[in-house]
Amino acid sequence: MSEIVVAEPVEETQNEIEEQTTARPFTRSITYGHDHVPDPFDSERLPATLREVRKFLRVANQIDSEEPRVAYLCRFHAFEKAHIMDRNSTGRGVRQFKTSLLQRLERDMQDTIMKRKEKSDIRELRRVYNGYKEYIIRHTGAVDFATREKLMNARQIASVLFEVLNTVTSAAGHQALAERDINAKSEFYVPYNILPLDRGGANQAIMQLPEIRAAVAAIRNVRGLPFLDDFEKRRGFLDLFDWLRFCFGFQTGNVANQREHLILLLANTHIRQGHKQASVMQLSDGTVDGLMRKFFKNYSNWCKFLGRKSNIRWPYVKQEAQQHKLLYIGLYLLIWGEAANLRFMPECLCYIYHHMAYELHSMLIGAVSMMTWEKVTPAYGGGPESFLNNVVSPIYRVIFEEAEKNKNGTAEHSTWRNYDDLNEFFWSPDCFELGWPMRLDHDFFYVKSPGSRSPGSQGSIKVQFPWKKSKEKGRMNKDEELGETAEEVNQKKWLGKTNFVEIRSFWQIFRSFDRMWSFLILSLQALIIIACHDLSSPLQLFKTTIIEDVMSIFITSAILKLIQAILDIAFTWKARQTMDSQLILKYVLKLIVAVIWTIVLPIYYAETRRKYTCFSSQSGSWLREWCYSSYMVAVGVYLMTNAIDMVLFFVPAIAMYIETSNCKICTIVSWWTQPRLYVGRGMQEDQVSVFRYMLFWVLLLLSKFSFSYYFEIKPLIEPTRHIMRIGVRKYEWHELFPGVKSNVCAVVAVWAPIILVYFMDTQIWYSVFCTIFGGVYGIIHHLGEIRTLVMLRSTFQSLPSAFSARLIPLSLQNDGETRKGFFDHLFKEVSRNEKNDVVKFVIVWNQIISSFREEDLISNREMDLMVMPLSSEIFSGQVRWPIFLLANKLSTALSIARDFMGRDEHLFRKIQKDVLMDCAVRECYNSLKYILDIIVVGETEKRIVSGIFGEIEESIQGSTLVDDIKMSELPALQSKCIELIELLVEGNGQLHAKVVKLLQDIFELVTTDLMVNGSRTLNMLYSQQSEDNVAYFCRELQPQLFASEGSIHFPLADNDPLFEQIKRFLLLLTVKDTALDVPANLEARRRVSFFATSLFMNMPNAPKVRNMLSFSVLTPHYLEDVKYSMKELESSKEQVPIMFYMQKIYPDEWKNFLERMESENLDALKSNNKEDELRDWTSFRGQTLSRTVRGMMYYRKALKLQAFLDMAEDEDILQGYDAFERGNDTLSEQLDALADMKFTHVVSCQMFGAQRSSGDPHAQDILDLMDRYPSLRVAYVEEKEEIVANEPPKVYSSVLVKAVNHLDQEIYRIKLPGPPNIGEGKPENQNHAIIFTRGEALQTIDMNQDNYLEEAFKMRNMLQEFLQQHGQRNPTILGLREHIFTGSISSLAWFMSYQETSFVTIGQRLLANPLRVRFHYGHPDLFDRVFHMTQGGVSKASKTINLSEDVFAGFNSVLRRGYITYHEYMQVGKGRDVGLNQISKFEAKVANGNSEQTLSRDIYRLGRRFDFFRMLSCYFTTVGFYFSSLMSVIAVYVFLYGQLYLVLSGLQKALLVGARVHNIRSLETALASQSFIQLGLLTGLPMVMEIGVERGFLTAIKDFVLMQLQLAAVFFTFSFGTKSHYYGRTILHGGAKYRPTGRRVVIFHASFTENYRLYSRSHFVKGFELMLLLIVYDMFRRSYQNSMAYVLITYAIWFMSMTWLFAPFLFNPSGLSWQRIVDDWKDWSKWIRHQGGIGIQQDKSWQSWWDDEQAHLRRAGLSSRLIEVLLSLRFFLYQYGLVYHLDISRQSKNFIVYVLSWVVLVVIFLLVKVVNVGRQWLSDNHQFAFRLFKAFLFLAVLSTIITLSVICELSLTDLIVCCLAFLPTGWGLILFAQAIRPWLENTGLWDFTQVLARAYDYGMGVVLFFPVASLAWLPIISAFQTRFLFNEAFNRRLHIQPILAAKKKHT
Repeated sequence: MSEIVVAEPVEETQNEIEEQTTARPFTRSITYGHDHVPDPFDSERLPATLREVRKFLRVANQIDSEEPRVAYLCRFHAFEKAHIMDRNSTGRGVRQFKTSLLQRLERDMQDTIMKRKEKSDIRELRRVYNGYKEYIIRHTGAVDFATREKLMNARQIASVLFEVLNTVTSAAGHQALAERDINAKSEFYVPYNILPLDRGGANQAIMQLPEIRAAVAAIRNVRGLPFLDDFEKRRGFLDLFDWLRFCFGFQTGNVANQREHLILLLANTHIRQGHKQASVMQLSDGTVDGLMRKFFKNYSNWCKFLGRKSNIRWPYVKQEAQQHKLLYIGLYLLIWGEAANLRFMPECLCYIYHHMAYELHSMLIGAVSMMTWEKVTPAYGGGPESFLNNVVSPIYRVIFEEAEKNKNGTAEHSTWRNYDDLNEFFWSPDCFELGWPMRLDHDFFYVKSPGSRSPGSQGSIKVQFPWKKSKEKGRMNKDEELGETAEEVNQKKWLGKTNFVEIRSFWQIFRSFDRMWSFLILSLQALIIIACHDLSSPLQLFKTTIIEDVMSIFITSAILKLIQAILDIAFTWKARQTMDSQLILKYVLKLIVAVIWTIVLPIYYAETRRKYTCFSSQSGSWLREWCYSSYMVAVGVYLMTNAIDMVLFFVPAIAMYIETSNCKICTIVSWWTQPRLYVGRGMQEDQVSVFRYMLFWVLLLLSKFSFSYYFEIKPLIEPTRHIMRIGVRKYEWHELFPGVKSNVCAVVAVWAPIILVYFMDTQIWYSVFCTIFGGVYGIIHHLGEIRTLVMLRSTFQSLPSAFSARLIPLSLQNDGETRKGFFDHLFKEVSRNEKNDVVKFVIVWNQIISSFREEDLISNREMDLMVMPLSSEIFSGQVRWPIFLLANKLSTALSIARDFMGRDEHLFRKIQKDVLMDCAVRECYNSLKYILDIIVVGETEKRIVSGIFGEIEESIQGSTLVDDIKMSELPALQSKCIELIELLVEGNGQLHAKVVKLLQDIFELVTTDLMVNGSRTLNMLYSQQSEDNVAYFCRELQPQLFASEGSIHFPLADNDPLFEQIKRFLLLLTVKDTALDVPANLEARRRVSFFATSLFMNMPNAPKVRNMLSFSVLTPHYLEDVKYSMKELESSKEQVPIMFYMQKIYPDEWKNFLERMESENLDALKSNNKEDELRDWTSFRGQTLSRTVRGMMYYRKALKLQAFLDMAEDEDILQGYDAFERGNDTLSEQLDALADMKFTHVVSCQMFGAQRSSGDPHAQDILDLMDRYPSLRVAYVEEKEEIVANEPPKVYSSVLVKAVNHLDQEIYRIKLPGPPNIGEGKPENQNHAIIFTRGEALQTIDMNQDNYLEEAFKMRNMLQEFLQQHGQRNPTILGLREHIFTGSISSLAWFMSYQETSFVTIGQRLLANPLRVRFHYGHPDLFDRVFHMTQGGVSKASKTINLSEDVFAGFNSVLRRGYITYHEYMQVGKGRDVGLNQISKFEAKVANGNSEQTLSRDIYRLGRRFDFFRMLSCYFTTVGFYFSSLMSVIAVYVFLYGQLYLVLSGLQKALLVGARVHNIRSLETALASQSFIQLGLLTGLPMVMEIGVERGFLTAIKDFVLMQLQLAAVFFTFSFGTKSHYYGRTILHGGAKYRPTGRRVVIFHASFTENYRLYSRSHFVKGFELMLLLIVYDMFRRSYQNSMAYVLITYAIWFMSMTWLFAPFLFNPSGLSWQRIVDDWKDWSKWIRHQGGIGIQQDKSWQSWWDDEQAHLRRAGLSSRLIEVLLSLRFFLYQYGLVYHLDISRQSKNFIVYVLSWVVLVVIFLLVKVVNVGRQWLSDNHQFAFRLFKAFLFLAVLSTIITLSVICELSLTDLIVCCLAFLPTGWGLILFAQAIRPWLENTGLWDFTQVLARAYDYGMGVVLFFPVASLAWLPIISAFQTRFLFNEAFNRRLHIQPILAAKKKHT
């Protein structure tokens, strides 16, 4: 039989079929050398229901050219299988597929029979199958990579052929083959992820690792397990996971996945145990015990919390212990791997595991059931998918149906149970009422909400699920199968919320942080009391009367506690069904106690005030007499519980023990203070940490209260007394409450903004202290030590030592230690080969520079200047530094030598002062000597050259060099050498004569001019001739030197090392000052500087790769760009081609790319078929998946290089990493094995299956990524219709695939109980794929992130942080630094980049240490994977409430006693949006998320469970920032409305004129302080500090000034308004949702309509309101009220108003271009007039937008609508106040004036309504009549105005004032109508409301448009706008104008 050559995959693009003319064996040439190229059948775009036939079609395509008949049989088998799966073709696309395949079979049938080589199909199949089988047997164990790839392909083909052959043989009645090769399929190929656990993969390198072999042996130890005989009858190959599947009914894919998962965990843990070589082959007990502790820590705590005994029990026989432990771990992994959405419910998994572990233990010991007297077996049996159908699906159904009641985020949180509610049901012993098997009639499974409609329904929402009724019968008893009766349904009740109810109210902020608000309120009261006493000395505070008055704050405290008790009951009322009776009792008791204290303390204070009992102290005491009252004693009793809390605060260890202990005494002690919940216990820090963050907050609060007292409160006391003493009897309007005494309203108007600022300015003080502490901390930890190229060059020589100290592993015994300081280590003697470490640094450095070149950050020349040559000289201590360090050093040395006068030692000392100069001189000398030795081959010439060098070296050794050599001739020698080396580099053989001449010139120059006394070597040669013939000899010898044939070797051979050395020598000779700016690319500079800086920072020791922690990277992907297509590159919706954009934005990188591609321009690239490279280059500069994957795959590249350095010897290292890997397949395979064992990257491409089926090019791009990076894995959710009884119910599966032979190959498939996307999209996407990740750590990377090779080298150091002890616990989340890579072009991108950078650096630095409240702020944090596997995952997914899903992972980790750190020695790239609209959408999404956090149980528990100071940190770094922003806006409104009240009522005139209270300094100071927020300085302070630390304070100041000139204050103030609007509105009405921003890569112009739609309600309306307030106030305030401070405050508000109105147009590219303005006006006019309707999008019609803008009101509750009504009443204040200031009112204060103003308003509304009705009736058919009608109305109105002006003295000012009065009133009526829309919508008033609203929007649009159009009319304004928008780009000399011009050209 002829030898088989493995078939290669056939490309889908082949479409030619050539007839095969000659018969030949069934082998196939690898090079496709045959003539017959059949047309492959499309095997990828298949219906979802027929995925099983894909492998047959693929194999048919592969072997079609060699074995057409076998390929036909494979396709025929695929057709039969498809027909069996769906006989009636009911599935989507099945009929078309069958038709297409049948046509292909009919076409090929006769042709393939003719080409058949055997007599029958069976023999033909058997022949091909046996050929592949022999090939597999013969090549098993192959080492080289190519053979292994072919072997894998052969295994796949053979397994498919066996299945086809078995089917054909069985159909023909031949059973021999089937019986003989029953297990043949498993012998050939089993798809695998990392570990090939089948027999065929035993010889692969990863399976030869001792730790893997030990783990596999342990998993395969099944000795002594029950039911083995039954199992072996079904399958001969058995391990622990197979046994668990057999017993409990887990899915096969889940078993295979978790088997590999546990083996890798065991192997990675085992190798770190530090065993001797002999014990590595056997799994240690310590390995298993360590995993047991990590996996079952949560389960053990759960059992302890519920008072249950753990069901994890050890056997009596010690030898069986390890096997049983592995079974327990495997059982948990299998449960977790198949739990689907239940993974978000960790305690639910504990409940399931608790019962299944009991069954496992009972089976292992052979226990007998007391009920049946039979051996215990699993309750649900071991049938196929039994666990999924019987355990997971019922609970999943509850989750699904509850989530359906969410109504996509529009329903109230209290009406449905989210993940947390369902999980917290298992925090109570009541959960055991579910039983096992679970009672499906329990109320837990009842999802019918009591408030829902359809009372006659069965109590569940009817949803079609993928499980079948027949399977449900297997888990239901007989009564359940028959259904429930009406009485049974009526007896059920919906359990409702559990432990907490998310109520939409601002009271949640007080409830969650009640201690802070109480402290601030009581402190305010105390400060006011102290200020009222007018203390002259602080010692007066100790007076009894003052102390007693100050202690009156505890009456307020009692009232606040009463409010808190009422809120607790009100907010948890809907959770009463599941609430523990003890908790209910506590709430009631707290209410009673609060009521008692609220009554007792005021009574005691009133009755015993100033009634003291006094005692005299001993003589000499400073306290001579002390007195107290009964009230003080009562206060002492009241504070007893607080005293206990204070003691426990200072002894956190005791507090932790009390909270976590189940001891009765501890339970009783903690019962009153904290609710008994499973989470939030034991979160205390150690005493040192407590002292540090306490000191921070004590200093901050002292500063805040000092400022508030001296500048806000104290100056306001005396003016308040004057205001209250003055009696105002004459008002300028009709006073509604004339009886109010003491001018209370005026006092409120003055004090209200002060109080708001008092509560808000703590955020400002936090920003100040964050700046100071964070900056000092950064300086201490070496940040910014290397920030320029000059600093890099000066410290470069110390980098190898730093690299060695940080990134080179020490001995294994020291792996856990951390180097605390670099310089301490640097000067210590260490037992290591330092020269070897320098070699390793050179290899790593060169790889980094190579990656720069691959990324086109540097050019070829820059690469030559930056690499370090690798040679054996390094081992002798001679380091050849990069050329960019040695630039100009040689020229400087030659200049020094040329002008030097003195002795040799002085010259040498002068040169050696500069180490780099000395290195340059030595290297040039050695290089010249080496090159001449190579090129000079003639015997005589060689002797002369060596002799000359010998003379020079003798002069050096004899210290006579200065005397023997004429130094002034050295520059001439340099010039000649340059000419020679340039010729050598050119290598043109025709220049041989020129080379000879140059050598002769050099020889003559050296011997004649350079050497003072001539050459002794030359004289010696001359002396060999006769003395009489010297002249003749010289004349004959000189021309022949170097000129004879064979005397020189030129051109040189193609030898890379030699050529590189010659090039380097040329660069040393020629490079001048230009190399000082290498690298020129700013990104390359930043990266290399940060890498160098990080080497001097504190980090743990680097272990060897084999001993490091393993980790995975998980990247969720939905529909984002994978890689830009050529079509996208050449065209764009924004009218600027992406390709054009990238060329202009990255001109230097584009030039480097063309150089690397050896092309001159874009057209040359395309002609050279470099389109794929072009797509890659562009995609790597956008926010695409390909960029993210490339960055993450640097981890693997770094690990392989580090593993090579760990394993290789000196000789191997000298060969170079790349060359050695290419030439040593064995080592390469070992490196791959280690990398695979330590790193996995899984991309959760949720839509990949659908994209592949539909032929979406994104699917091919993802497949190309997998093909480029073989270790990349893609997980996706497959939605498939399974045909059952001719009905196609949908089945969902999580699938993991990899690339094999350029096709995707399925590895694991795990069926899901239903659609996984129940909650928020991204966390659900992460959750379905997390089961496919591996390792002990998990890095969550988002789609807009990047990574760098130099940073990847530090990952093993970073992972060691998990083993470091931080206080009382190890970290559970490691925070990493981020670099924002999108801030290089526009000013907005620059602002956003700096803002984000300041948060992810200085902000998080302070949060982690000392505040200890850092959470998880998105990516790229590293998670302790096993910890979070058992604690609910890496995010939360409940709809709406977990919109900001990432931060909840941090909340959850801290609440479960985790610890989160932050480390800055490693960074990951991150992209942000760069346009104002995209930034605003992002800010809106974050604000929405923070408002939902405010309502969440996590924030509530953190606020209540943290100690006081950590609670402050938590508040001001999470929701407090947004609430403070909202309060600052409210303070502005309160101030303006208060001043408006004072002015319009006449109080201001009476107070200021009558009492002469000219200045209220506290008011001015307070409002000036909050203007910092308006001007963006709150964000600016940390930003300036961080820039100063990392780039220098001069640069920071320059950048800050430049940012202000580029209107940074405008941007931050505008962004501030976005945050406050969306935060406040979401808390009131809901509406939080994910807002996609698009992550566009091009700058684009947003139309006026788009800006209006986006900012109308959030900014424009508020801006107009502020402007109106300021105008009205300025019109009626008195001229004597013009102090400078007040002008500053007014200016700040004017600035805010103008910013909110016009910032979108200032920051809009081409927003002030006249042509754009004209187009925008047309678009605006069309939009505002277009009628809406069903299906009309909001960007097409004003009406559709207006309806959508009220969506939050449509779902609002009664209380929210009432608040909206109350807020709308403020607009009626204008009309009420202004009508009394009209001249026509003649100073009348009668209420009838206000009534008449409403009559006028009604008349105006009627006129508007009449015009609208006339337009509807007359505008279509009677245009002329309609115009006459409008003219008549106009004349009537005009005549009325004239009449009033003549008769009633109506003035022009009155008309203006009327407009200012009636416009706000109309807007208030619109808001009122919107709030009561449900009651108004069906009346005629609603249509009028729409008309009025359209008119207002049109008017506001015109007012906004007019100044913008006016500016656009001036040409210079547009150029100015472009300059400040893109100043950063201009500074980089980029071309923005061509981009904008391209937009206009394409428009």
